[in-house]
Amino acid sequence: MTPLMDVSRYHRQMLLPGIGEQGQRRLAESHALIVGCGALGSHIADTLSRAGVGTLTIVDRDVVELTNLQRQVLYDEGDVAAGTPKAEAAKARLRLINGAVTVTAHVDDFNHRNAERLAEGADLIMDGLDNFETRYLLNDLAVARGLPYVYGGAVSATGVSLAILPHPSQRQRQVDETSAVHWEADQSTPCLRCVFPEAPPPGSSPTCDTAGVLGPVVAMIAAHQSAQAIKLLSGNLATLDRSLLSLDVWTNELRRFDVSRAREALTCPCCAQGRFDFLRGETGSVTTSLCGRNAVQITPGRDGTSIDLPRLAAALNAHGRFSCTPFLLKGLLDHERDAEGEPYELTVFPNGRAIVKGTAQPETARSLYARYIGL
Repeated sequence: MTPLMDVSRYHRQMLLPGIGEQGQRRLAESHALIVGCGALGSHIADTLSRAGVGTLTIVDRDVVELTNLQRQVLYDEGDVAAGTPKAEAAKARLRLINGAVTVTAHVDDFNHRNAERLAEGADLIMDGLDNFETRYLLNDLAVARGLPYVYGGAVSATGVSLAILPHPSQRQRQVDETSAVHWEADQSTPCLRCVFPEAPPPGSSPTCDTAGVLGPVVAMIAAHQSAQAIKLLSGNLATLDRSLLSLDVWTNELRRFDVSRAREALTCPCCAQGRFDFLRGETGSVTTSLCGRNAVQITPGRDGTSIDLPRLAAALNAHGRFSCTPFLLKGLLDHERDAEGEPYELTVFPNGRAIVKGTAQPETARSLYARYIGL
């Protein structure tokens, strides 16, 4: 624990038998990577900062918008008016919450080109994402580097969370003795691809922008994720929740699924066979800037995708004016504006390929695709 850290602020936390002064010291010396600082990520960053996790690295590609404020706790109307990037707004807010925590902000799209660099020095990966493609990238990264990964997702009134300790058999580097979390092979868990071998096809699953999201479900899932992170970083591995938590706060259902045997068949391409397709950039969507058109084309990384265009058009009509033919869906996102104040135009084809007109930036196009179609 650094001399500048005022231990008294953590007094109530240190009263817990599993924390104490030693556990608090471990938290202060730990480094968490938070990828995505929207709904889940902002709650996680807030909680880990208040808990005294010494270093936080935050990666997010988006700016703060008015509709974020209903559930994203680190931001306010001033951030909306200024168009502040979420990572920078989060850093500024966290500095006011706990000045002893070191926060590094990256306003960037997390992808296979920068993943290993952004994860340098991290002891643990926290999932604040909104799409499975990047989650599989995080999973590859966690398995390859031997890092715990705490998955979470929330949409509508439902949410899921799972803590992952990758099996060491496919680890591609020696774990640093100074790392905050250590575990043996018999303490490992299935990875994300063991539990979810394939991501849902684009357009098949609801997103926060098509189905909405209830603020309390975000808080509940993020709290579960944060609790697992605090357990791991403070040295309480035995208390880790190893089940897949699923809850629906509208129907008052809470379920736990035993996923401990999901790895037994050794068919997982990642943690059993050592194929890091997403980390190596061999799998995943492809973005192409269309010369002279101020548009970006996004092509999903999976063959065989088939989108129900009428269903997608019905969902998107809550956000603009869309129509479809058997060959394509096309329309304007009235609440999403480009630099000239014009609505983005979205064209989607049955195989999931899409063209986002109004930007030449792949990151902007990917963000819109993830929000309204789903990667």
